[in-house]
Amino acid sequence: MIEIINLTKRYQHHTAVDDLSLRVAPGEIFGFLGPNGAGKTTTIRMVAGALAPTSGEIILGGHHLARAPRPAKSLVGYIPDRPFLYEKLSGWEFFEFLADLYQVARPALADRGPKLLELFELSDWCHDLIENYSHGMKQRLIMAGALLPRPRILVVDEPIVGLDPRGAKLVVDIFRHLADQEGVAILVSTHTMSLASRLCHRIGIIFKGRLEAVGTEDELRARSGQDGDLEDIFLKITDGGAPQILSELFTDHD
Repeated sequence: MIEIINLTKRYQHHTAVDDLSLRVAPGEIFGFLGPNGAGKTTTIRMVAGALAPTSGEIILGGHHLARAPRPAKSLVGYIPDRPFLYEKLSGWEFFEFLADLYQVARPALADRGPKLLELFELSDWCHDLIENYSHGMKQRLIMAGALLPRPRILVVDEPIVGLDPRGAKLVVDIFRHLADQEGVAILVSTHTMSLASRLCHRIGIIFKGRLEAVGTEDELRARSGQDGDLEDIFLKITDGGAPQILSELFTDHD
């Protein structure tokens, strides 16, 4: 459902994403890990169609994003790390806006909208202005909205930031259901190792714009030579030489 071919994004003298290629199959949850500034969010935004690449191709459900943006984007639900919402709308008015944008028929909105609001525990606030929502409520609203048009692809950046443990578990359960029961392809970027470990079928580790390793957790463990958890694997693959620098900083030189 998601195919990325030699994707590159440059900003003047800085290359944020460097010749990245990967595939995400229907029903697969692919986790994208990397330190800050590694290129995760840049990649996510390009796949969602919110940012144009410098070069390379993105194919979504068989549609080339650059050549056929409308049918490609119609398949995608995008959940950014910092949700932008029209805060003078109520939660339900936001749903109506999304329904018009994605051409969701009013009967379908009337059926799915209340169920999604109930699922994300927002029913009691659906007629309140979004500006009065907490950060966690806004995050849940943007997730509910992304699911309104029944996307075949879900592109998610840091899904549990700002959510309490109950909300985080709900997100995990929803993603698993979408992948296992609906065949949705999910590309999710996260800093939370425990989330990636228990949620993702495969994991890609990006470092300085390049995809350094891809595989299941067991495959990454074998490649890195680490017997520990995903955090140990991640640190081994993205080792930046911090121990050597610390040694130099705190060693007396006569």
